[in-house]
Amino acid sequence: MTHLRRLSTDNRTSTEARHRIVWDGDCAFCRRAVAWALAQDVRGVLDAIPYQDLPSPPMTPELRAACRRAVHVETADGRWLCGGRACLFVLEQTRWPRLARLLRMPPLVWAVEAGYVVVARHRRLLSRALLRRAS
Repeated sequence: MTHLRRLSTDNRTSTEARHRIVWDGDCAFCRRAVAWALAQDVRGVLDAIPYQDLPSPPMTPELRAACRRAVHVETADGRWLCGGRACLFVLEQTRWPRLARLLRMPPLVWAVEAGYVVVARHRRLLSRALLRRAS
């Protein structure tokens, strides 16, 4: 499995609470998206782990099934977010907090969620198309 984790030389102290992105380690599209998010995380508050490598607990059969369909974020305070709202949370933690707050407002958040569903359903196709263009 490919892990996208930070090195100890980042901007964060080891005692700071972090938010954890839980993503599909078998998906190249997801890998690229998580790598982008970590690169945008100037405060060093995000970590990432493929759901296939998440220990139990917190992994449960229900969470595993949900992670097959959508990215999840476990916030530093223990909340779980998924899909478009998880993406908006990650965006808010990066260089784009104003955009994330704007997109979180109805009816924009509904469009984000709908867009997320479309992308998630076609991520394998998108991954192949993007990897072909990057070559």
